[in-house]
Amino acid sequence: MKEIVIKKSIEEADAMVIVEQKKTDPFKSLLSRPKKEDIRIDSLKLIYEGSLIVSGKYAADYFRKSSHTIDVDSNVQDVVIGDGTFTVRSKSGLEKAFVGNRGKNKIDLDLEEHVFVEGDDELTFDHNGLEVELPFKIDSKNIENFGKKILDENRSNVKKPDFPYDSAIDKLKIYLKKPLESDVRDLKDEFTLHDITEVYIPIFEARLSDLKKKVGIIRIDAVRKKVL
Repeated sequence: MKEIVIKKSIEEADAMVIVEQKKTDPFKSLLSRPKKEDIRIDSLKLIYEGSLIVSGKYAADYFRKSSHTIDVDSNVQDVVIGDGTFTVRSKSGLEKAFVGNRGKNKIDLDLEEHVFVEGDDELTFDHNGLEVELPFKIDSKNIENFGKKILDENRSNVKKPDFPYDSAIDKLKIYLKKPLESDVRDLKDEFTLHDITEVYIPIFEARLSDLKKKVGIIRIDAVRKKVL
């Protein structure tokens, strides 16, 4: 399993400015909005909230029933393939009217196809296990060079993904496993897990209170400078 940390693009002072601008939001209602001076900022801390990326491969090998139509000359009545004899399809009245008896005959071959399918992909889950797409690229420009050190130094403020990893793996299996036809035989399939990656996103979390001691929280995505 890998751990990566996304670089933040704002510092605590920048986050404090945003909190000051938005600090009445958690306390407003349809009928009222408190004054800014009535809201106190009790704390502001940087947390690292974990999302999860799982990647893998699914491969399947099976036989399925299938029908193929071939054209044969007008004087051919049937075709022998192996131990099977396939008779030409009867022409409809409309076909006879257009092409007569000289048009090509058609033969329906009820056969089996040997099918092999394979696919690689990944799924991303947010902190609570909901399937999402991260709003930023994960590349060298956005990743901290010493992510493990950052996490080790801030363990009390690190929130690991809050759901069973097995459930994420099961969802990836279902996603990769394409629906099969109803009539297959000798199915041999295999799922291979490639990677499990914990992606830690820096979030500034402010705790606020009003004159009645009601508590409010403002969370700021420190990558996109956005209130969550």
